[in-house]
Amino acid sequence: MAMRDTISNKLQEAFTPESLQVVDESHLHEGHSGHRPGGETHFRVYIVSAVFKGKSRVERHRMINSALAAELAGRVHALAIQAQAPGEG
Repeated sequence: MAMRDTISNKLQEAFTPESLQVVDESHLHEGHSGHRPGGETHFRVYIVSAVFKGKSRVERHRMINSALAAELAGRVHALAIQAQAPGEG
């Protein structure tokens, strides 16, 4: 399974989001630290979930990083996160 799909599935299961988009940006980081041949190292996540209501930006990022701990300890080098509650932004 592609890493993008793994990330999507884990976030879907953990947060039941209203909206979720996972973008593989590895091609933008060729030659940078953490990039590997074949990519799947740098991702951007856009997620909207009621679970984030009342949580700070840091708390939201920690929640997502915790849900993806195995991936962040393995192949994923960088994860950019935009996490919102419904009605924000």
